[in-house]
Amino acid sequence: MRVNVYIDGFNFFYGAVKGTPYKWLDFDKMCRLLLPNHQINKIKYFTAEVHARPRDPQQPARQQTYFRALRTTANFEIILGRFLMSKVSMLVAGSPANAPQYARVVKTEEKGSDVNLATHLLIDGFKNDYEMAVLVTNDSDLLEPIKVVRYEMNLPVGLLNPHKQPSRALLPHATFVKQIRKGVLAASQFPSTMTDKQGTFHKPASW
Repeated sequence: MRVNVYIDGFNFFYGAVKGTPYKWLDFDKMCRLLLPNHQINKIKYFTAEVHARPRDPQQPARQQTYFRALRTTANFEIILGRFLMSKVSMLVAGSPANAPQYARVVKTEEKGSDVNLATHLLIDGFKNDYEMAVLVTNDSDLLEPIKVVRYEMNLPVGLLNPHKQPSRALLPHATFVKQIRKGVLAASQFPSTMTDKQGTFHKPASW
């Protein structure tokens, strides 16, 4: 089947590669290993540009280097949402009800990726751009668009699950679910040194 793959970037990162040596991931290789009998038509990656933090000022630079690597893949598209940071007051856990204590914290939020993914999934389906959709996510917020594709468009929807357990909400409505395991991640890494139209670049040293 002709397959479009829709990657929930932050859900994938926190479920599969955070704290591992597999961040320099070639999604095209991964998808071909997990979907060997299908034609990968398009891969769409939904994420947001991160901000520098005092403890990690190089985080945006690493992300932009990774974007360069991803853009060397044919038929690969990066769709950006927004990454927000704000200072808010939040209730301290365990503080007494008669004397609540609050702490000033930095709150980070990624906005827009779920909506963007759902929008592209549905529009591409209505345009007959795929014969099967595959989502790389475990986010139950995507249940409704998955159900529309399955039951209104009568098209199969597979899930590549980056987390330890598949979502109970998504599981009954997926045509299939495959777990993304460490062996596949290890076999799907970009070369440490790469070249694009801008020149030569390298995998971030801390990765």
